[in-house]
Amino acid sequence: MEVLIVLLPLLGAILAMPLGHTGGARAAEVVTSVLVGIACFLAWITFFGFWLGDAQPHVLRLFTWIAVGDLVADWAVRVDTLSAVMLIVVTTVSTLVHVYSIGYMHEDPSRPRFFAYLSLFTFAMLMLVTADNLIQLFFGWEGVGLASYLLIGFYHFKDSANDASIKAFVMNRVGDVGLALGIMACFFVFRSVEFDVILDAVRNNAAVQPFGAEAAVPLDQLQIGFLDRTPPALEIIGILLFIGAMGKSAQFLLHTWLPDAMEGPTPVSALIHAATMVTAGVFLVCRMSDLYAAAPGASAFVTFIGATTAIFAASVALVQQDIKRVIAYSTASQLGYMFFAAGVGAYGASMFHLTTHAFFKALLFLGAGAVIHFSHHEQDMRRMGGLREQMPATFALMLIGTLAITGVGIPLVTLFGAPFGFAGFVSKDMMIEGAYEGIGEGAGFATYAFVIGLLVAALTSFYSWRLVFLTFSGKWRAPESVRKHPHHVPGVMMFSMVPLALGAVVAGIMFYSSFVGDGAGRFWAASLNTGDTYESIASTADTGGEEPVGVDTEQTEGAAEPTGVGGHATDTAHADESHGAEAHGEEAGGHHEFPTWVLVSPFVAMLAGLLAALFQYRGGDPFRPGLIGQGGLLYGFLSNRWYIDGLYRRLFLEPARILGRFLWKKGDEATIDALGPDGLSRITSGGARAVVRGQTGYVFHYAFVMLIGVTVLLLMILL
Repeated sequence: MEVLIVLLPLLGAILAMPLGHTGGARAAEVVTSVLVGIACFLAWITFFGFWLGDAQPHVLRLFTWIAVGDLVADWAVRVDTLSAVMLIVVTTVSTLVHVYSIGYMHEDPSRPRFFAYLSLFTFAMLMLVTADNLIQLFFGWEGVGLASYLLIGFYHFKDSANDASIKAFVMNRVGDVGLALGIMACFFVFRSVEFDVILDAVRNNAAVQPFGAEAAVPLDQLQIGFLDRTPPALEIIGILLFIGAMGKSAQFLLHTWLPDAMEGPTPVSALIHAATMVTAGVFLVCRMSDLYAAAPGASAFVTFIGATTAIFAASVALVQQDIKRVIAYSTASQLGYMFFAAGVGAYGASMFHLTTHAFFKALLFLGAGAVIHFSHHEQDMRRMGGLREQMPATFALMLIGTLAITGVGIPLVTLFGAPFGFAGFVSKDMMIEGAYEGIGEGAGFATYAFVIGLLVAALTSFYSWRLVFLTFSGKWRAPESVRKHPHHVPGVMMFSMVPLALGAVVAGIMFYSSFVGDGAGRFWAASLNTGDTYESIASTADTGGEEPVGVDTEQTEGAAEPTGVGGHATDTAHADESHGAEAHGEEAGGHHEFPTWVLVSPFVAMLAGLLAALFQYRGGDPFRPGLIGQGGLLYGFLSNRWYIDGLYRRLFLEPARILGRFLWKKGDEATIDALGPDGLSRITSGGARAVVRGQTGYVFHYAFVMLIGVTVLLLMILL
């Protein structure tokens, strides 16, 4: 069944173009959507098996893909809790985007090609999340990069789309250099690229003997040479792998491709740049959570970059006028939350927010697509407004997404053992609390992450409500042509958003116990470092090519110590003294106790952002001058995106352009061509012209030449 989940989207990608030629675009739309829908149904069955506690982790080994000496990489489907969670995220969003695109793209003549690209992306992403080794993961990693390039540049007749697709491809290749080096380092140290071999060695602090080493050394003492230094092996591996994650997940300094990727059709933004591809980096860090738990330096780096990305992207989103760019920067900011949560060791909270975020962020993107479709493809919020009466259903759905992303809920109140609120309220609070817990455990940059997390909660509330107020409130500012003839939004587009809205409401409460609550240890088992001693997992029968996932059944050194959410040892007495105030309660998850102000502060930050947005955009002219209004104190800095794009242009683009022009004009044209093919051709053509000038057509000229020739011959004979 799991193999079908992966292969059905590939079948759809293969069939889309032939069906489009023979049966029309509708045939391609229906077949690809049905095949992805079946994969989604099977993915939910797989997930429920782990959620209800019946399924066991296993690996379906299909065939050996690469076997060169010690480098062996199987083509396999790894099925454990972590991959099962990613399967439902990828297939659910992909299915709804496929259905949504039937309505959104109904006027496009290249629909079969578009749906082929969507299904190809889905297949590549599923290969990534079900990989059993780093080489197969890298295949899926590059596959989604290719599909992203194709989808961003889908409107290839537009220069801006071509530029955006190239920028996304190149920026991701920069990050992929780090990922490739990280994979090489893993093979160098562990002599394997399989996750089981690598993670089991890390859990047991095994003695490993890298290539060329004279003797085996325990992992926590192993150092490897890199750039004339000898850092700890696990630290450098963790940092290199995370550099790859930075590119794919648009983290600070490698983020510049994500806003420009909005040149692709809006369904692409929802599928790739909101809920699936950009989460690949978070998935990689969580898949390697045991390694990061054993590498505090690399974890601190993850925390710092994640928190910095969160504040950077949230601040830039404050002044964006393009509705899709606001949501794009919001995506980068929320990914920053997930990374700093993973950096402080709250891997369950990170995956929890990844799952809930997929629902409400895809909902916001698809809602924005409905607004853009209705407004004749207008994306500037300054030319919208007043759409609440024109699009009441879209307004209601986007309002749900906004309530979820801003974290609306009731602090200190539980329902079914979970904090009571929208999905984002539950999952975002868990990450902020994880950062606070990391402070007590000495996690690097945990204080920075906690403070930034609260500040970003306020900014998120402000720019999210700003989007709602500018788009749906006030007077309708659209041109007369749009007001007279707005585009009807097809019902299939609205239908696709309803399941996402349902997830944005209930996903937090529904998944809380399993992802971060009392049931987290059993739910995640050995697929994620929850800080608990790994329990042995019974071997499954070897049928149908299934093999049990390798799990160490012995306790690792020091595992008897009490541990926190992040897998770091926790001083229980200290926790009781410093945190001894109200918590969510034992029935609400069994976390360490937190002071009341920690539990309430995210809600207060959200409320502050809402009140500021109400003051600025609901009380009179929404475009009146303000702190971040056009011409305001911070507007130039934020609208220029912290001047990072300009810095890259000066540091890399312009020098590369100058160097390229110099090599073109002076190197290629003036040297190589002048002395090579162009020079030879000039000599030949010049000689030909000289010979031509001698062909006058006069007989006496030819006779004179013959006389000279005879004279020269006689002189040669006489001499």
